[in-house]
Amino acid sequence: MPPKLNVHNFPRPPLLEKTPRHLQIKWNNKLIADTKDAYWVLETTHPPTYYLPPSSLLVSLTRSSHSSFCEWKGAATYWNIANPDNESEVVKNRIWSYPQPTKGFSPIKDYLSFYAGPWDCYVDGERVEPQPGDFYGGWVTSDIEGPIKGGPGTWGW
Repeated sequence: MPPKLNVHNFPRPPLLEKTPRHLQIKWNNKLIADTKDAYWVLETTHPPTYYLPPSSLLVSLTRSSHSSFCEWKGAATYWNIANPDNESEVVKNRIWSYPQPTKGFSPIKDYLSFYAGPWDCYVDGERVEPQPGDFYGGWVTSDIEGPIKGGPGTWGW
Protein backbone atom coordinates (compact mmCIF):
# COMPACT_ATOMS: atom_id res chain seq x y z
CA MET A 1 0.00 0.00 0.00
CA PRO A 2 1.43 3.42 -0.94
CA PRO A 3 2.17 5.87 1.88
CA LYS A 4 -0.60 8.29 2.79
CA LEU A 5 -0.43 11.76 1.25
CA ASN A 6 -1.80 14.48 3.51
CA VAL A 7 -3.24 17.33 1.45
CA HIS A 8 -2.22 19.80 4.19
CA ASN A 9 1.42 18.94 3.47
CA PHE A 10 1.08 19.83 -0.21
CA PRO A 11 2.69 23.19 -1.12
CA ARG A 12 1.29 26.58 -2.00
CA PRO A 13 2.07 27.77 -4.62
CA PRO A 14 1.27 24.36 -6.14
CA LEU A 15 3.88 21.88 -7.29
CA LEU A 16 3.91 20.34 -10.78
CA GLU A 17 5.53 16.91 -11.07
CA LYS A 18 5.66 14.01 -13.50
CA THR A 19 3.83 11.04 -12.03
CA PRO A 20 4.51 7.39 -12.88
CA ARG A 21 0.93 6.44 -11.98
CA HIS A 22 -1.23 4.65 -14.51
CA LEU A 23 -4.23 6.83 -15.33
CA GLN A 24 -7.31 5.58 -17.14
CA ILE A 25 -10.67 7.14 -17.89
CA LYS A 26 -13.62 4.95 -18.84
CA TRP A 27 -17.06 6.03 -19.95
CA ASN A 28 -19.74 3.32 -19.91
CA ASN A 29 -16.90 0.82 -19.46
CA LYS A 30 -15.21 2.04 -22.66
CA LEU A 31 -11.64 3.26 -22.33
CA ILE A 32 -11.41 6.89 -23.50
CA ALA A 33 -7.95 7.79 -22.11
CA ASP A 34 -4.97 5.74 -20.95
CA THR A 35 -1.47 6.88 -19.94
CA LYS A 36 1.54 6.39 -17.73
CA ASP A 37 2.97 9.69 -18.99
CA ALA A 38 1.08 12.30 -16.97
CA TYR A 39 1.69 15.14 -14.55
CA TRP A 40 0.02 15.91 -11.29
CA VAL A 41 -0.42 19.23 -9.54
CA LEU A 42 -0.25 19.15 -5.75
CA GLU A 43 -1.69 22.12 -3.88
CA THR A 44 -2.44 22.66 -0.20
CA THR A 45 -5.85 21.20 0.83
CA HIS A 46 -6.49 19.73 -2.64
CA PRO A 47 -6.19 16.15 -3.84
CA PRO A 48 -3.97 15.79 -6.93
CA THR A 49 -5.17 17.16 -10.23
CA TYR A 50 -3.89 15.05 -13.11
CA TYR A 51 -2.91 16.27 -16.57
CA LEU A 52 -2.88 13.72 -19.40
CA PRO A 53 -1.09 14.12 -22.72
CA PRO A 54 -3.42 14.65 -25.70
CA SER A 55 -1.97 11.48 -27.25
CA SER A 56 -3.54 9.44 -24.41
CA LEU A 57 -7.08 10.18 -25.64
CA LEU A 58 -8.89 7.51 -27.61
CA VAL A 59 -11.78 9.84 -28.54
CA SER A 60 -11.95 13.30 -30.04
CA LEU A 61 -12.84 16.54 -28.27
CA THR A 62 -14.33 19.80 -29.47
CA ARG A 63 -13.26 23.13 -28.08
CA SER A 64 -15.76 24.96 -25.88
CA SER A 65 -16.24 28.72 -25.73
CA HIS A 66 -15.89 28.54 -21.93
CA SER A 67 -12.66 29.70 -20.27
CA SER A 68 -11.34 30.40 -16.79
CA PHE A 69 -8.21 31.78 -15.17
CA CYS A 70 -5.94 30.19 -12.56
CA GLU A 71 -3.61 32.48 -10.67
CA TRP A 72 -0.85 29.84 -10.92
CA LYS A 73 -1.32 28.24 -14.33
CA GLY A 74 -2.93 31.00 -16.41
CA ALA A 75 -5.88 30.94 -18.82
CA ALA A 76 -7.68 27.62 -19.25
CA THR A 77 -9.49 26.36 -22.33
CA TYR A 78 -12.39 23.93 -21.91
CA TRP A 79 -13.44 20.99 -24.05
CA ASN A 80 -16.62 19.09 -24.91
CA ILE A 81 -16.84 15.36 -25.46
CA ALA A 82 -19.50 13.14 -27.00
CA ASN A 83 -20.51 9.94 -25.27
CA PRO A 84 -18.96 7.10 -27.29
CA ASP A 85 -22.23 5.12 -26.91
CA ASN A 86 -24.49 8.01 -27.84
CA GLU A 87 -22.94 10.77 -29.97
CA SER A 88 -25.93 13.04 -29.32
CA GLU A 89 -25.05 13.13 -25.60
CA VAL A 90 -22.36 15.78 -25.26
CA VAL A 91 -20.76 16.67 -21.95
CA LYS A 92 -19.53 20.24 -21.88
CA ASN A 93 -16.77 21.95 -19.90
CA ARG A 94 -15.64 18.95 -17.81
CA ILE A 95 -12.19 18.80 -19.43
CA TRP A 96 -9.69 21.66 -19.53
CA SER A 97 -6.19 22.51 -20.66
CA TYR A 98 -3.71 25.38 -20.65
CA PRO A 99 -2.64 26.31 -24.20
CA GLN A 100 -0.21 28.95 -22.88
CA PRO A 101 0.51 28.12 -19.23
CA THR A 102 2.66 30.28 -17.02
CA LYS A 103 6.40 29.59 -16.98
CA GLY A 104 6.34 27.23 -14.00
CA PHE A 105 3.63 25.10 -15.60
CA SER A 106 4.91 25.04 -19.19
CA PRO A 107 5.32 21.23 -19.20
CA ILE A 108 1.50 20.82 -19.13
CA LYS A 109 0.95 22.93 -22.25
CA ASP A 110 -2.05 21.36 -24.02
CA TYR A 111 -2.25 18.47 -21.52
CA LEU A 112 -5.82 17.67 -20.50
CA SER A 113 -7.38 17.47 -17.07
CA PHE A 114 -10.71 15.76 -16.45
CA TYR A 115 -13.23 16.26 -13.69
CA ALA A 116 -13.95 12.85 -12.14
CA GLY A 117 -17.34 12.37 -13.80
CA PRO A 118 -19.62 11.54 -15.53
CA TRP A 119 -16.97 9.02 -16.58
CA ASP A 120 -14.95 6.85 -14.20
CA CYS A 121 -11.34 7.84 -13.52
CA TYR A 122 -8.73 5.39 -12.27
CA VAL A 123 -5.30 5.76 -10.71
CA ASP A 124 -3.27 2.53 -10.72
CA GLY A 125 -6.53 0.59 -11.10
CA GLU A 126 -8.33 2.33 -8.21
CA ARG A 127 -11.51 4.18 -9.08
CA VAL A 128 -11.24 7.75 -7.80
CA GLU A 129 -13.77 9.89 -6.01
CA PRO A 130 -14.20 13.48 -7.19
CA GLN A 131 -12.97 16.34 -5.05
CA PRO A 132 -15.95 17.69 -3.07
CA GLY A 133 -17.93 20.48 -4.69
CA ASP A 134 -18.06 21.21 -8.40
CA PHE A 135 -15.35 23.85 -8.78
CA TYR A 136 -12.09 21.96 -8.33
CA GLY A 137 -11.03 18.93 -10.35
CA GLY A 138 -8.96 16.85 -7.93
CA TRP A 139 -9.07 13.06 -7.83
CA VAL A 140 -9.35 11.44 -4.39
CA THR A 141 -7.76 8.01 -3.93
CA SER A 142 -7.32 5.86 -0.82
CA ASP A 143 -3.80 7.25 -0.25
CA ILE A 144 -5.12 10.83 0.18
CA GLU A 145 -5.87 12.03 3.70
CA GLY A 146 -6.73 15.24 5.53
CA PRO A 147 -9.65 17.67 5.19
CA ILE A 148 -10.10 18.56 1.51
CA LYS A 149 -11.17 21.93 0.15
CA GLY A 150 -14.32 22.07 -1.94
CA GLY A 151 -17.12 21.01 0.36
CA PRO A 152 -19.46 23.20 2.42
CA GLY A 153 -17.62 25.57 4.75
CA THR A 154 -14.22 25.24 3.01
CA TRP A 155 -14.43 28.01 0.41
CA GLY A 156 -12.36 30.50 2.44
CA TRP A 157 -9.47 28.13 3.16
